[in-house]
Amino acid sequence: MATETLPFIETEEAADQDTTRSYLPMYKVIMWNDDVTTMEFVVRVLVKLFGKDYNTAERLMYEIHASGAAHVATLPLEQAEFKVEQVHAAASLEQFPFTCTIEPA
Repeated sequence: MATETLPFIETEEAADQDTTRSYLPMYKVIMWNDDVTTMEFVVRVLVKLFGKDYNTAERLMYEIHASGAAHVATLPLEQAEFKVEQVHAAASLEQFPFTCTIEPA
């Protein structure tokens, strides 16, 4: 028995659903400077956990050092929270008090 495929006919309901999609709210990941954490560690975290290239990671590290904090990524809430947990776990393993927070974008 052959299966019959009907052509897709867009109705008003289908068109309305496409235009009313909701997007996840975005959050900024902020890294904070401290007097103990090494610059090398910050660059390594930015490269390995955030996928930054070395030059961008180094620029962000100097911004954190000079300004006291820097916005390093904008992600949906769950991803941002996960990245913060990863950073804190990595810092804890190396006994650094490095802090990372999130705020609405």
